[in-house]
Amino acid sequence: MNDVTIRHNPERHRFEVLTGGVVVGKAAYRDYDGGSAPQRIFYHTVINEEYGGQGLAGKLAKTALTDTVAAGRAIVPVCPYIKKYVRKHPDYAAATVAVTPAHLEFLNTALAARA
Repeated sequence: MNDVTIRHNPERHRFEVLTGGVVVGKAAYRDYDGGSAPQRIFYHTVINEEYGGQGLAGKLAKTALTDTVAAGRAIVPVCPYIKKYVRKHPDYAAATVAVTPAHLEFLNTALAARA
Protein backbone atom coordinates (compact mmCIF):
# COMPACT_ATOMS: atom_id res chain seq x y z
CA MET A 1 0.00 0.00 0.00
CA ASN A 2 2.05 2.91 -1.35
CA ASP A 3 -0.58 5.62 -1.55
CA VAL A 4 -1.08 6.10 2.20
CA THR A 5 -1.21 9.65 3.53
CA ILE A 6 -1.66 10.77 7.12
CA ARG A 7 -2.86 14.31 7.68
CA HIS A 8 -4.06 16.52 10.49
CA ASN A 9 -7.59 17.83 10.01
CA PRO A 10 -7.97 20.38 12.84
CA GLU A 11 -11.42 21.51 11.68
CA ARG A 12 -12.70 17.99 12.41
CA HIS A 13 -10.48 17.50 15.49
CA ARG A 14 -8.72 14.45 14.12
CA PHE A 15 -5.78 12.95 12.33
CA GLU A 16 -6.75 10.96 9.25
CA VAL A 17 -5.34 8.06 7.24
CA LEU A 18 -6.10 8.31 3.55
CA THR A 19 -5.49 5.88 0.74
CA GLY A 20 -6.31 6.86 -2.80
CA GLY A 21 -7.63 10.15 -1.41
CA VAL A 22 -10.27 8.38 0.72
CA VAL A 23 -10.29 8.58 4.53
CA VAL A 24 -9.93 5.02 5.86
CA GLY A 25 -9.11 5.77 9.48
CA LYS A 26 -8.89 8.47 12.13
CA ALA A 27 -7.60 9.39 15.54
CA ALA A 28 -10.11 11.78 17.09
CA TYR A 29 -9.18 14.28 19.78
CA ARG A 30 -10.20 17.40 21.63
CA ASP A 31 -7.75 20.08 22.72
CA TYR A 32 -7.89 20.83 26.43
CA ASP A 33 -6.47 23.96 28.05
CA GLY A 34 -7.69 23.36 31.59
CA GLY A 35 -4.46 21.79 32.84
CA SER A 36 -1.09 23.19 33.75
CA ALA A 37 -0.13 23.13 30.05
CA PRO A 38 -2.03 22.72 26.75
CA GLN A 39 -3.16 19.13 26.26
CA ARG A 40 -4.74 16.99 23.56
CA ILE A 41 -7.22 14.32 24.66
CA PHE A 42 -7.26 11.38 22.23
CA TYR A 43 -10.55 9.53 22.65
CA HIS A 44 -11.11 7.34 19.59
CA THR A 45 -8.92 5.65 16.98
CA VAL A 46 -10.33 3.51 14.19
CA ILE A 47 -9.24 2.01 10.89
CA ASN A 48 -11.88 0.77 8.45
CA GLU A 49 -12.15 -3.00 8.75
CA GLU A 50 -11.01 -3.73 5.19
CA TYR A 51 -7.73 -1.89 5.88
CA GLY A 52 -6.99 -3.62 9.18
CA GLY A 53 -3.80 -5.56 9.80
CA GLN A 54 -1.64 -3.31 7.61
CA GLY A 55 -0.03 -1.25 10.35
CA LEU A 56 -2.05 1.86 9.55
CA ALA A 57 -3.19 2.46 13.14
CA GLY A 58 0.43 2.48 14.32
CA LYS A 59 1.46 4.94 11.60
CA LEU A 60 -1.54 7.10 12.45
CA ALA A 61 -0.74 7.06 16.17
CA LYS A 62 2.92 7.90 15.59
CA THR A 63 2.09 10.89 13.39
CA ALA A 64 -0.68 12.14 15.69
CA LEU A 65 1.44 11.88 18.85
CA THR A 66 4.58 13.31 17.26
CA ASP A 67 2.62 16.28 15.85
CA THR A 68 0.92 16.80 19.21
CA VAL A 69 4.23 16.98 21.06
CA ALA A 70 5.71 19.24 18.35
CA ALA A 71 2.72 21.58 18.81
CA GLY A 72 3.58 21.89 22.52
CA ARG A 73 0.64 19.86 23.76
CA ALA A 74 0.69 16.99 26.23
CA ILE A 75 -0.93 13.68 25.29
CA VAL A 76 -3.98 12.54 27.27
CA PRO A 77 -4.65 8.91 26.23
CA VAL A 78 -8.34 8.14 26.82
CA CYS A 79 -8.53 5.97 23.68
CA PRO A 80 -7.47 2.38 24.45
CA TYR A 81 -5.36 2.15 21.28
CA ILE A 82 -3.46 5.38 22.01
CA LYS A 83 -3.02 4.31 25.64
CA LYS A 84 -1.50 1.00 24.51
CA TYR A 85 0.67 2.73 21.89
CA VAL A 86 2.12 5.13 24.47
CA ARG A 87 2.93 2.22 26.80
CA LYS A 88 4.77 0.41 23.99
CA HIS A 89 6.66 3.57 22.95
CA PRO A 90 8.19 5.06 26.10
CA ASP A 91 9.66 7.98 24.15
CA TYR A 92 6.20 9.59 24.56
CA ALA A 93 6.10 9.05 28.34
CA ALA A 94 7.42 12.51 29.24
CA ALA A 95 4.70 14.11 27.10
CA THR A 96 1.85 11.99 28.49
CA VAL A 97 -0.55 13.17 31.20
CA ALA A 98 -2.71 10.78 33.23
CA VAL A 99 -6.43 10.93 32.52
CA THR A 100 -8.38 12.73 35.25
CA PRO A 101 -12.09 13.16 35.96
CA ALA A 102 -11.75 16.76 34.67
CA HIS A 103 -10.55 15.43 31.30
CA LEU A 104 -13.49 13.05 31.05
CA GLU A 105 -16.00 15.71 32.06
CA PHE A 106 -14.58 18.11 29.48
CA LEU A 107 -14.64 15.40 26.82
CA ASN A 108 -18.23 14.38 27.59
CA THR A 109 -19.37 18.01 27.40
CA ALA A 110 -17.48 18.66 24.15
CA LEU A 111 -18.86 15.54 22.47
CA ALA A 112 -22.41 16.18 23.68
CA ALA A 113 -22.26 19.72 22.26
CA ARG A 114 -21.51 18.44 18.76
CA ALA A 115 -24.44 16.02 18.72
